Amino acid sequence: MTQNQGTETNQRSDLRRGPRRVTDERPWWDTFPWWGAIIASILLWMAFQIATNDDYELAWERIAPGLRLTVTATLQAFAIALLVGLIAGMGQLSRNVVARNIARTYVEFIRGIPILPLIFTVALIVVPETTDLLNARLDAWFGWEFKLSFQMRATVTLALIYGAYMAEIFRGGIQSIPPGQTEAGRSLGLTRRQTMNSVVLPQAMRAIIPPLGNDFIAILKDTSLLSVLGVLEITQRGRQFSASTFKFREGYFVVSFIYLVLTLSLSLLLGVLERRMTRDRRGER
Repeated sequence: MTQNQGTETNQRSDLRRGPRRVTDERPWWDTFPWWGAIIASILLWMAFQIATNDDYELAWERIAPGLRLTVTATLQAFAIALLVGLIAGMGQLSRNVVARNIARTYVEFIRGIPILPLIFTVALIVVPETTDLLNARLDAWFGWEFKLSFQMRATVTLALIYGAYMAEIFRGGIQSIPPGQTEAGRSLGLTRRQTMNSVVLPQAMRAIIPPLGNDFIAILKDTSLLSVLGVLEITQRGRQFSASTFKFREGYFVVSFIYLVLTLSLSLLLGVLERRMTRDRRGER
């Protein structure tokens, strides 16, 4: 059989089998989340060390009580930052020149200074002086004063810092909505505020929630910076344990384990939320 005859035979065979199906499916080993398996293995190994080694177990017993304070500070700071960010974000879009420039000044000032110097400045200077000024008025008017614990002072500091970053998230999310949506709301007789609350913001939340989730995780990690103010969260407790026992490896090993578990759990929950919010874009129900 000649080469040409062999080629014709193969072509006829391909025609009988039908056209070849083009697919973009990849093999399972190419799509398998190997990174997740690696991190899960590391966490299991770390948990095994804490459960079986007396030194690591001692470090866990000393550091774990700070977990409650870390979670509490994270939730409080996020809630305050959410409110501050929403006000500042909408302030940047305001038609009032004073409100717009005040909001912009706050955002640019906070974003232009590193977090650590800001923590010292706000917690040790701005918050105490503001509290004293407020108490002078409250004492004159009502005869009582407002007291802010040092822990809450540190939490407010973290909230004011992240409020500036959330303001940019809100501003970008609101501006991502087509102007036609605002015009449609106004054409129905809604006021500017009603249009923002009932038409624009509900649509903007789809673009706003994922980056807000990332900021929530960032706040959780940055609660470790509150240790410079003496707040007894897990980083400060790990530092005290390591300094008193000279077991630096065990102390910071446990601190890293706790932060890894918290941040990875939140990242997984955020991924689930993002998939649920984008189901309609993929044609799912």
